[in-house]
Amino acid sequence: MVVLKGIPRILSPQLLSVLARMGHGDEIVLADANFPTASVCQSGPEMVRADGHDIPAILKAVLQLLPLDAYVPKPAAVMAVVPSDVEKGLKTPVWDTYRTLLNEAEGKKVELEEVERFAFYDRAKAAFAVVHTGETALYGNIILKKGVL
Repeated sequence: MVVLKGIPRILSPQLLSVLARMGHGDEIVLADANFPTASVCQSGPEMVRADGHDIPAILKAVLQLLPLDAYVPKPAAVMAVVPSDVEKGLKTPVWDTYRTLLNEAEGKKVELEEVERFAFYDRAKAAFAVVHTGETALYGNIILKKGVL
């Protein structure tokens, strides 16, 4: 348990360490329960377990500490819906929640980049860390690019 003033309790010591060690331009993935975190992290990113927590709760806490990169047009990215799911009419309501949280944290409109599924996995392999959550929403993964204070 984190016992510091102002630090959200949902952020574990390991996750706080990751956030502190990240530099400008580094990326962190908040991964849903279906994400292949263990195999992706074999390529180098640090794996952080946050089982039992949903991504919106972790995202809200992370955004209290992590500045987003203001030098790129879209400092947050989600996995694009695959064509067969688009044809089925699959919706991604969790993205609306992410937009709200990002906009509130940044005090301005933050656009989400939609990244093709396999390109998303490749980008995750190059990330600083992957936080594996208990999120069950389909297409719940999100990548954040760290900015400067």
